[in-house]
Amino acid sequence: MDRRLFLLSGAAATGLAVTRAPAAPAPAAATPAPGDARLNAAFDRVLADMLRASPEFATSLGLDTGANADLRHKLGDNSYASIAEDLARNRKARATIAAVDPNTLSPQAKIDREVVLYDIDSKMVGPERFGLSSPQGPYPITQQDGVYFSLPDFLNSTHPVKTKDDAQAYLDRLGQMGRQLDNETDVQRRFAEKGRVAPGFSLDLALGQMAKLRAPAAADNSLVTSLTRRTGEAGIAGDWKAQAARIVGTQVYPALDRQIAAVRALRPAARAEAGLWAIPGGAGIYAAALAQATTTTLTPDEVHRMGLEQVAALTAQLDPILKGQGLTQGSVGARLAQLNRMPAQLFADTDAGRAELLASLNAGERAMQAKLPQAFNNPPDAPLDIRRVAPEIQDGAPNGYYFRAPLDGSRPAIYWINLKSVHDWPRYTLPSLTYHEGVPGHHLQISIAQRAKTHTLRKIAFFNAYLEGWALYAEQLADELGGYASPVERAGYLQSFLFRAARLVVDTGIHTKRWTHAQATRYLIDTVGFAEGRSQREVERYCVSPGQACSYKIGHAAWLRARENARRIAGARFDLKRFHDVLEAGAMPLSMLERIVEDRARIA
Repeated sequence: MDRRLFLLSGAAATGLAVTRAPAAPAPAAATPAPGDARLNAAFDRVLADMLRASPEFATSLGLDTGANADLRHKLGDNSYASIAEDLARNRKARATIAAVDPNTLSPQAKIDREVVLYDIDSKMVGPERFGLSSPQGPYPITQQDGVYFSLPDFLNSTHPVKTKDDAQAYLDRLGQMGRQLDNETDVQRRFAEKGRVAPGFSLDLALGQMAKLRAPAAADNSLVTSLTRRTGEAGIAGDWKAQAARIVGTQVYPALDRQIAAVRALRPAARAEAGLWAIPGGAGIYAAALAQATTTTLTPDEVHRMGLEQVAALTAQLDPILKGQGLTQGSVGARLAQLNRMPAQLFADTDAGRAELLASLNAGERAMQAKLPQAFNNPPDAPLDIRRVAPEIQDGAPNGYYFRAPLDGSRPAIYWINLKSVHDWPRYTLPSLTYHEGVPGHHLQISIAQRAKTHTLRKIAFFNAYLEGWALYAEQLADELGGYASPVERAGYLQSFLFRAARLVVDTGIHTKRWTHAQATRYLIDTVGFAEGRSQREVERYCVSPGQACSYKIGHAAWLRARENARRIAGARFDLKRFHDVLEAGAMPLSMLERIVEDRARIA
């Protein structure tokens, strides 16, 4: 799950998954402490301010109703001034929450206060130190960042169209897209003056995708056809196509033309170097991005060494499995590449092949769902929609990502997979992918967190290393539950771990060791055995989303340490299901996770 796609307007872009299963039996309610009500009131004020500042966030959570119903008709402010305004709002939020004395709180409320304050502090690093919304997003426009990329997707997959007012709200938001494009173009010009422009290859990809968005006649643009299709399905009368086409033709396209012209003007001077080391202050931005993504104080050199060590260990584990499949010649990466090309492992690169691949993902998700009671107390069974990434953005989109469901359950969670080339996804690699994005990975973890009796503000705190670390741990747990049906599927699981270990090497190599775009791509191909196209898209993502790729394996290591420490402390009393109950507490920094798991083990 990519943080860039999880975030929208500086906040979590998607809501909290809704469960169909009844909540697990709750322990006896703790007696509230004197300050608990005051903390909840502070959380209420902070959340209310956050929603008003980010209407898209409110929609994604299903909280754009009642007193906030007007937000469904609006888009947030993405102007240059909004960076300072977001910082001021976070400073106010921090002061509001910090004013509640932790000594007046119950144990759970103390944890909630600590988590939310950490989250706010993390959000302030980018604006305070670098004038950026986030150090993990140093460039306004890239192949996977920008209004042209995110807003069509948001309107199509997140904005509801169930009533006439919803359809009008869609038009209202579409009418604001031109303003957002122009705001972003202005931000990019200002950033360019500071040397903060994405590498040339990224701008080329972005321009290509903008051209695809701009190419159709206005009436045929996906921004129009999405509304037309959904109003038709909902039986909402009105000339929605004509109205939307008029907005696209007279407002969106002219603003998009201006943005295309601005990016083209930047392109001749764009650098070839891929890493942050090549821009002014880049070393500090990368260090902050790495700290934010991993919630640790590990240095880039430490992360790089960790990656090299894990690559060596995982390569050694894969070697005998591949030899058992008759693959004996060449490096492990080369043999994995051979396995990738075997006809038995490939879906047809056709619409029928794509449909078969999606069907296999759904079947794998259902099969693992049946195994969950072995490791979880009353596991949820929340709906999950598995979809392909829209073809118009697949050139620059990540290979896979997850959207949470809104609080009101108006749509299921969505697991997106990039099917630009079906041959990027050999059959043996798909089980681990499904366990990562679905169950027992992101989808299960987020669904369980929804059951927690904590404030909404607490539930939406985002810590990538916790979330992605859990998803990798889930791939390992699936192995322990018998989720890999053959040695070759287990090779796919180990390859997934090898890939995440290689990311530690590549991300730090790009941003601190001056690796080129081509060098990083070749390392992934040679080490992990992924197809060139898939490897290249991965590297392109790391170049413009620094640090994020390191959160996976670092988070996984923390989850494993937490489990082993709990086992050591509890001894014969250790219960795997009880260990997994910590998911009820929601996402948190890794240091807090390990501390809280140890505290729980002592009272087991």
